[in-house]
Amino acid sequence: MVRVVPVSSPAWWPALLFSGVLLLQGCSLLPKKEPSEGKPVAGLVRGDSTASTTKDDRNTDGKKDKADKRDAFTVDVRGPEAVRDYLALHLEIQRYRELDDLGATEISRLMVAAEANARELLGTLGYFTPTLTLELNETPQGAKAPREIVISVSPGEITKVSNVQISYGGPIADDATAEAQRDSIRTGWALRAGQPFTQEAWDAAKTTALRSLTAKRFPTGNIEISRAEIDADRQEARLSVTYQSGPAYKFGPLVLRGIQRYDPDGARRIARLPSGQDYDQQKLLDAQQRLASSGYYDSVFLTLDTESGNPLAAPVIAQLREAPLQKVVLGVGFTTDNGPRLSVDHIHNQVPLLGWRAVSRLSVDRDIKSLSTELNAIPDDHGWRWFSGAELKSEQSGSYVVDSGRLRGGRNKSSDHIDRSYFLQYDYAQNRGTNAPPSASAVTANWGWTGRYFDNNSAPTRGFGLALEVAAGYTLTGEQTPFTRTYARWLGVLPLGSSDDKETNARRSRLQLRLEGGAVAAKDSAQIPSTLMFLTGGDTTVRGYSYKQIGTVRADGTTVAGRYLGVASVEWQRPFVYNNKLTDWESVMFVDAGAVADKPAELKPKVGVGVGARWRSPVGPVQADLAYGVDSKKFRLHLRLGFTF
Repeated sequence: MVRVVPVSSPAWWPALLFSGVLLLQGCSLLPKKEPSEGKPVAGLVRGDSTASTTKDDRNTDGKKDKADKRDAFTVDVRGPEAVRDYLALHLEIQRYRELDDLGATEISRLMVAAEANARELLGTLGYFTPTLTLELNETPQGAKAPREIVISVSPGEITKVSNVQISYGGPIADDATAEAQRDSIRTGWALRAGQPFTQEAWDAAKTTALRSLTAKRFPTGNIEISRAEIDADRQEARLSVTYQSGPAYKFGPLVLRGIQRYDPDGARRIARLPSGQDYDQQKLLDAQQRLASSGYYDSVFLTLDTESGNPLAAPVIAQLREAPLQKVVLGVGFTTDNGPRLSVDHIHNQVPLLGWRAVSRLSVDRDIKSLSTELNAIPDDHGWRWFSGAELKSEQSGSYVVDSGRLRGGRNKSSDHIDRSYFLQYDYAQNRGTNAPPSASAVTANWGWTGRYFDNNSAPTRGFGLALEVAAGYTLTGEQTPFTRTYARWLGVLPLGSSDDKETNARRSRLQLRLEGGAVAAKDSAQIPSTLMFLTGGDTTVRGYSYKQIGTVRADGTTVAGRYLGVASVEWQRPFVYNNKLTDWESVMFVDAGAVADKPAELKPKVGVGVGARWRSPVGPVQADLAYGVDSKKFRLHLRLGFTF
């Protein structure tokens, strides 16, 4: 059943309806706006009365060759190079060039939007009072597009930073022990007063300071407030930023996840996480690196648990993926010292009975054949570990082939930048060839110390390294006599010039200085294994000479190992800058000199000079040197991958 309810209409309703009809008819007289393909632009709506049939027409008539289509317009940005290329790349109007059916009216509307877009982009570069002129020109027949938009830019004076204010919120603000960290953030602030203001530099400065805050004690720090006040008339920028520190954290226990096969306590001793100490991101990374390089784990990832609710003992979560108990690794390599190399490594992470990790290797190249094994225990609570090793080797050494054997055992410790060791060692060496030196054997007690103080251990730009070896022993072949052996090596990287700017520092040339010295003190009649004496020459010592080519020259012209060694090297390294941008390449020039003799007075240096190039590759620095041996009168190419000390 339908119920009809009578409705009474006011007398003015028909008048309103009549007026609405007239308004709608008037709207139909307005210019039609056409829907746009793609992202809409303010003031622009484009369409096509045949839009609904366009796709069908393409399907029936076939696709046009893209090369035959003409763009609707081209964009020519004119102005200083500093802004011209940036605008040409980022202007939004570039997206509409290929719409070949845009009319002049629509292009004019795009130009209005382009001016606002250009001003916004120039503002990110620090230009807030630019003068812009946009022109729409018709182009000659046959041009790429029928119209050309010319954007002339006069950026004006660049805005510079007038004042920087850095403040803190949270515990760091009143913590007296955090004063050094607060000062470090302020002094390390990258965008200083007087420098040009850009959005990129502003963002980078805030991010760098935040990293400095969260790197120590305050891992949950954040930017609470940041503001850049621009005075366009005076070309000044006043910057302020407030960092909220959050609570101060200390390292808690190491929580291991993924442990199945290997000893959890061993993992903690390898990591050496400083539980109870203030949080330090670098110490966390060091612990992660120690676990990753131990060989027991294929994957290691350490994170501080900031959601545990106890900042004074925050757990460190170690996500581990264990390595196989045993594995075999096949290797192929090449060095300019010894040519192509083949190697086979067998790794056992838990040797039966001992529980130590063993790495055994068979290696064969042009001049050296060796078979070795090395066993290492898990370090104790102080970082010291027991080790032992054995090696059989046959190599070209000077003018003779030397067959040698070695046994050693002792303790070592590796910390952040210092390695220490002490051990007992047995050596045996037999020289093969006409008039070869006699065979010899000896036992020694050894101490070693290596310190690395570089800014980057894999690609240093400043700093130094020092290695010392001291041994005392007895010869076991012929007359049993005591002897001592000392060896020292130093390498320093010295930047030339000085600057507070990080980018300028990276462009500075450097000097790399290297010194080596060694001495074996014993009776002249003592038969000392040649593997304990010295030879030099090759990729990492004296370039321009072959591997171990420099030694003591006997009366018959043959070269043998000597008791005294001296090597010096000076290398000038210059970063390569292209188009005012720092590249991954460097050029070098160097002079090497080395000498070996049985008496200090007989040391006569052999010199090598040359030039080379360095490339910072993703896997480490690649080094290529062309050297001329002044004594040998030959050129040699030396190639190396990576930096080690």
